[in-house]
Amino acid sequence: MKFRLVFLPLVVFFSFSNIHAESLEPAYFPSLISSLKISTPLDFCNEQVPVQMQEVRERLEKELLLSFWHRSQAILYLKRSSRYLPYIEEMLKDNRMPDDLKYVAIAESALRPHVRSNKGALGFWQFMKYTGKKYGLEINSRIDERRNLFASTQAAIRLFQDLNSIFGSWTLAAAAYNMGEEGLMAEIIEQGTNDYYQLYLPLETQRYIFRILAIKLILNDPAKYGFYLSEEDYYPPLSFERIQVQCSEETPIRIVAQAAQTNFKAIKDLNPEIRGHYLQEGNHTILVPNGASMDFQVRYRNLLKHWEAGKRERIYYVREGDSLTTIADRFGVPLSSLLIWNRLNPRGVIHPGDKLIIYRNERKPIAIDNDESNSNAGS
Repeated sequence: MKFRLVFLPLVVFFSFSNIHAESLEPAYFPSLISSLKISTPLDFCNEQVPVQMQEVRERLEKELLLSFWHRSQAILYLKRSSRYLPYIEEMLKDNRMPDDLKYVAIAESALRPHVRSNKGALGFWQFMKYTGKKYGLEINSRIDERRNLFASTQAAIRLFQDLNSIFGSWTLAAAAYNMGEEGLMAEIIEQGTNDYYQLYLPLETQRYIFRILAIKLILNDPAKYGFYLSEEDYYPPLSFERIQVQCSEETPIRIVAQAAQTNFKAIKDLNPEIRGHYLQEGNHTILVPNGASMDFQVRYRNLLKHWEAGKRERIYYVREGDSLTTIADRFGVPLSSLLIWNRLNPRGVIHPGDKLIIYRNERKPIAIDNDESNSNAGS
């Protein structure tokens, strides 16, 4: 009897699994040994890789095998490549830069705008804050252009141009991108060679070019390495229009989203450099979904007028013994809303006399005056 009770659930489980497994395609992987065979000359930015050297081949094979091991990561950057690489390729071409530099962005971030390293490097090209600012990126509490594909790629191009002019080699420029130009120059002087493949460098930098080469090989021939992606498997390219948004004061991003006839998340996803829930005072170039630019300014002005007219805010001065939690409870608003409205850090401290803005506890969608919108459609 006990055997029957145990056996029955197993039969049900495997029957259920088989039903759903029928729709799954079997996986076919080439042998690891055959995947390691490099049949053609290999280069990085038109600089030959000496794969005929045993030690160089070993280092490349190691990175290829690690990429095969982390197949999920490789599949994701393959799928993302169609979303972001066309724009990177175009910018590299416009600046007469080697196309292979696009693989650096994959090695750095796997094409993720928000990824941050343990050392504080951030964004598609993993800029440190100091270096990002040096190369023209706006980085502050409101905007972080390291997350912006176009601004960060332009900064990376300028940095690579400088590094290449210093070292006279794109391979060494990429190594310097990883470890810093001063550190690399010191090693070149001390070791008496400027051949990347013969330099003894920090272990991460010794692997760096080979990680990039492994990515290049996989992207150029995914099927050879067991990644069988159809055209539909790749993510669609970024689709957007650029608009100008003028803010006479701090403006909620939700107002921009409503004017673009989309949602808050769509605006944040298209503009990952924007931090928080508000656009600061000034002029901004914002990406919006395709088609949203038509009559955007009319809708935006209309929404701003209604928002400003309907704004109900109360200025509260912090008293002795107050905390953010007690203030939120007193006015019946979520603590998280209080933090957003006042740009507060959850771990921050408030003091008696501090001024807080507290909106009334209702948030209804702002209706657009269709008559006004239609009457201004031609403006």
